[in-house]
Amino acid sequence: MRRRARPGAGVTDRSWYIASINRVVDYIDAHLAESLDLETLADVAHFSPWHFHRLFQAFTGETLADRVRRRRLETAAARLLESPPQSALAIALDVGFGSAEVFSRAFRGHFGVTPTAWRQGAFRAWARKHRVQLRKIHQADRKTNQATVTGFSQDGDVWPKGRHRRKGGNAMHVEMRTLPETRVAYMRHVGPYGSSSITKMWMRFGALCGEHGLLTPRPTMFGISQDSPKITAPDKCRYDACVEVDDRFQPKDEIGVQTIWGGRYACTRFTGAAADIHDAWMRFIGGWIPDSGYQCENHPAIELYEPDFTVNPKTGVFSCLLCMPVRAQ
Repeated sequence: MRRRARPGAGVTDRSWYIASINRVVDYIDAHLAESLDLETLADVAHFSPWHFHRLFQAFTGETLADRVRRRRLETAAARLLESPPQSALAIALDVGFGSAEVFSRAFRGHFGVTPTAWRQGAFRAWARKHRVQLRKIHQADRKTNQATVTGFSQDGDVWPKGRHRRKGGNAMHVEMRTLPETRVAYMRHVGPYGSSSITKMWMRFGALCGEHGLLTPRPTMFGISQDSPKITAPDKCRYDACVEVDDRFQPKDEIGVQTIWGGRYACTRFTGAAADIHDAWMRFIGGWIPDSGYQCENHPAIELYEPDFTVNPKTGVFSCLLCMPVRAQ
């Protein structure tokens, strides 16, 4: 068995399992073109293959094979829309499919259209379906979100209090920034972007950061949207709450470590409550990006929370930078 010694029972024990799952999920995304067999992925998780494939399905609701196939197809779907265009075969090979025929059959089985039709505009119906799903989720979550934001904004020991007002109008001021590669500790949420569960996770993550001494002096913090909500189903979207750490910090239970890509970002200021941030992202990506002369890089978008971050205790309103990795077209 490849299992390393695990910590004591209880919450910490479950957190250790979650960390193993997260490690494998990140490994899959980073090695899509390679052989991602059960033996390899179980080794990444430090489990025996016999045990790990059952554990993975129990925690994620997907088999390992289904997860690998979905991420290959979602990555390919995003790349089919990039400019300048690559051939479907080149994209298929880059994400781990052995031939154009196998790729096309799998793509149609998942998205309901061929790669060619997707590229020619069929992706819009897929994105619209997810947009409708998210709208319904946000409407059902509204009261819970309000209550959660109240608890978040009152926790002055972790989240310093300040005065902010929501911005009016849809005008966006965008500036280009070169952000450095940054090592961060993170906690992951899987589920709809903009939900109250993400705010609850930030509260839990902030408390753990305080316990580990990561909030003094006040650090830069980040939120990472690992998936495109236009392509990935709401219940499968990953969001990471992150804090900058140095090389001395080592993963602890559920808190893992990753590196945020360093490079060119288009950044705009967001001021509002947690429930507003998803719509702001959609206006940024759908409104500014298409006419900007830039296109999105193949790296996650980030929310940047500066060391002077504060939250309005009465309204839950805060301010951060929305940063999209970009390159010139």
